[in-house]
Amino acid sequence: MSDETPVAVRLTGIGKRFPGVIANDDVNLTVHPGTVHAVVGENGAGKSTLMKILYGVQAPDSGTIEVEGNQVSFSSPADAIDVGIGMVFQHFQLADNFTVLENIVLGAEKLHGTGERARRRIRELASAYGFAINPDALVEHLGVGARQRVEILKVLYRGARIIILDEPTAVLVPQEVDELFDNLRELKAEGLTVIFISHKLDEVLKVADEITVIRRGTTVDTVVPADVTARDLATLMVGSELPSPATEVSTVTDQVLLEVSGVGLVDPHGGRDLLTDIRFTIHRGEVLGIAGVEGNGQSELVEVIMGIRHSPAGTIRLAGREISDESTTRRRETGIGYIPEDRHRHGLLLDSPLWENRILGHQTRPPCSRRGFIDRAGARADTERIVTSYDVRTPGIDTHARALSGGNQQKLIVGREMSGDPVLLIAAHPTRGVDVGAQAAIWDHIKTARRKGLAVLLISADLDELIGLSDRIAVMLRGALVGEVDPRTVTPTQLGSAMTGAEVPA
Repeated sequence: MSDETPVAVRLTGIGKRFPGVIANDDVNLTVHPGTVHAVVGENGAGKSTLMKILYGVQAPDSGTIEVEGNQVSFSSPADAIDVGIGMVFQHFQLADNFTVLENIVLGAEKLHGTGERARRRIRELASAYGFAINPDALVEHLGVGARQRVEILKVLYRGARIIILDEPTAVLVPQEVDELFDNLRELKAEGLTVIFISHKLDEVLKVADEITVIRRGTTVDTVVPADVTARDLATLMVGSELPSPATEVSTVTDQVLLEVSGVGLVDPHGGRDLLTDIRFTIHRGEVLGIAGVEGNGQSELVEVIMGIRHSPAGTIRLAGREISDESTTRRRETGIGYIPEDRHRHGLLLDSPLWENRILGHQTRPPCSRRGFIDRAGARADTERIVTSYDVRTPGIDTHARALSGGNQQKLIVGREMSGDPVLLIAAHPTRGVDVGAQAAIWDHIKTARRKGLAVLLISADLDELIGLSDRIAVMLRGALVGEVDPRTVTPTQLGSAMTGAEVPA
């Protein structure tokens, strides 16, 4: 586009430093109105910091921000909202026990009240942009795709003309991704501008008008999708080719390491059962994938196996030993590694140093424990090993976990959970929100451990990852396992269809 083309957002020379870290260093970004502009880069490249600066969450140390031709300075997100910028975060900011209307108007009651005027405005927006949303529906009854549309409606309701979407497809099945892209095209057709942050390069190429690549806090290039491939983008981002999750050679043995039989879980609030008669086995050297739209019982299944929740029926056996009534600590000591689906809520102490995070869940065993007491020296030394072996990019092991990028936080967790030679690894969304470089590293660690005989229970919303890494895939729907597919023959579209209740392919 020419220099005379109107500009929705122009960031010039943006710099931002934190203790020991340069997050942004002379970043430049130009976004034209009525377009979808993708921003890609590996974790720690500075994308999130840049978007937080544009949304007023953080102030830049240097550089300027222009919105629709006017130079602006933000002290809070309220300032950004006032000039027409809205942001939809990767982790939805919704109250499940509120209706769609209540979630949308919360904090914006002065615009259209909280009654019929607000309801009418929400219906107008939903109709204008092709969002099939009932304002009176409870959010807890909505699927992931519908919840995301509620988040977008929230920013539209507040008058946003420029919408930042942070990893919007991370938890969507293929059909929901297609619906989202249809919505984005409708927004673009109405003259709105979308800034799209993603690690899924094929999707970026499919939906974006322009793509800006950021590497190590600096703008590398802005390209047009017609001129590049996913391989080209991966090279620009991390200097290497696009990784593949494919395992190719089977390592499955006859030895059963995990046997789950007849496990169920009732809803404490009196709803339908959360889990119903779950039965499966995982062998040494095998990866069993669980495919399902979020909210269909995957989280509860993991919590039952980990001992966080108790099943009133059925049995769980690990390496021939029944562990159904044992504590979470004892199950870990028996040989379970656990990568939780939400690293911030369940995997890390964000305001504690890395070496203390190494101890979490492993406080009763060497090298973190000695004669019943925490072994500080042992934990520190092993954290150094993990940082080196798993390429955790950090100024040092005394750095707080919050200061690390998402990919480096995840590599620390993977390194911690692979330590101690577990017999079973429960990996819930192990590469969610990480870049292609960190993704490839995590895949390699799982493949290596699988070759050594590790059994893996893999839960992922990334269907290519699920198909590539798994030896078998079980489909989960409404708390039950409804079928099994062969990853060698199933396509992502077929698998996504089965996850939403269609017939499971043979």
